[in-house]
Amino acid sequence: MDAIVDDTPLPVDIDAQPLVRAAAALQPELRRYKDQLEQEQRLPPPLVEQLREAGFYRMVIPRSLGGLQADPLTYTRVVELLAEGCGSVGWNLANNSIGQLVTLGLPDQGVQEVHGQGTPSVIAGTAVQGGGQAVPEPGGYRVTGHWTFGSGCQEASWMLGSFQVLDDGKPRCGADGRPLYWRGVFPKSDAAIIAGSWDVAGLRGTGSFDWTVKDVFLPDRRSVVHAGIPLDNQWSRWPGLTYALPTQCWVGPHHSSVITGIAQAGINALIELAIEKTPRGRTFRLCDNPQVQDDVGRADAILNAGRGYRSAMIREIWDTVADGRETTVAQRVRCRLASTHAADCAREAMDLMYRDGGSTSFKRTSRLAECWRDLQVVGQTVTIGPEWYPICGRGLMGMDMGPRLR
Repeated sequence: MDAIVDDTPLPVDIDAQPLVRAAAALQPELRRYKDQLEQEQRLPPPLVEQLREAGFYRMVIPRSLGGLQADPLTYTRVVELLAEGCGSVGWNLANNSIGQLVTLGLPDQGVQEVHGQGTPSVIAGTAVQGGGQAVPEPGGYRVTGHWTFGSGCQEASWMLGSFQVLDDGKPRCGADGRPLYWRGVFPKSDAAIIAGSWDVAGLRGTGSFDWTVKDVFLPDRRSVVHAGIPLDNQWSRWPGLTYALPTQCWVGPHHSSVITGIAQAGINALIELAIEKTPRGRTFRLCDNPQVQDDVGRADAILNAGRGYRSAMIREIWDTVADGRETTVAQRVRCRLASTHAADCAREAMDLMYRDGGSTSFKRTSRLAECWRDLQVVGQTVTIGPEWYPICGRGLMGMDMGPRLR
């Protein structure tokens, strides 16, 4: 493997990057839209336009297509700061970028159709296998499907969904005899959004509704075979180190950054409350309570320890690839572990803050309640779930990790 010089080295001060500074500056604006996001279950169009102008919808797109080709540490920090301002915004931007990376694996004509129009294409949908079935037709497939978790579908221009191709009613298989899956990119106009299918406690603003297509023709140029269960890198043909990295630098860190951003917002909310609140029956402010002081210190340490491990593993893999060396199983495993561990750190920190908030914490209008609800929803996603610990543990012991990681 030859050393890759483009995009290297990683920035030393991630927070000084223009994209990151733009995300931090947008946080007050995100708070202004909070109620509208919750009520309408979507990102309001004026906010989408601000996100577009700031470059957040083209972070991972190659420069040759008008994108910014951001490194994963800059990307995850942007997601984290947006999630700190509003969990739903961070979630949708995180998913959009992963969807865009997947679409960079399309044939060249498909990539140009989706991304070559001069403006960043917003992607919604899912890269997870299943949901649709198709029959082959000349030049493509006739697809019908029903998919869940269409985060960002209201603002999207394209929808990403997985399907199986049926030959004489049976799924088409690969050389190993196992059924294959394809990923398809559908114009938003081909999709039907199922109203009322996103009735949830947190992340309401993501608009993660179910969506369907029925008897839609999908040309070959907007489809790509998905050979296995892991989300493998199918976009490595694009020049630059950003596109040569294993997927563990992107998938896992993307949702992990959402949950750590929300946890940081929870710490900030408790600090603000503690300075202002004198609990009922007490003569001193909440911030004067030694237990609260201890919990704030612990929460900050716990959260940043998790964040540090995640960033360290991404940086180690980046440097390995930049040096022309192959990444090891242990490196990829630890990058996955770091994402899940950072998510668990976020849960632990948020629980401390929620407990210290007292009765304020369960009032629906409080910032602590909002953070707790959003964080719990993010924490349920499979990309940062607890099953990664035994999977990665097997990898560190040289055992078979199963089909989800390699």
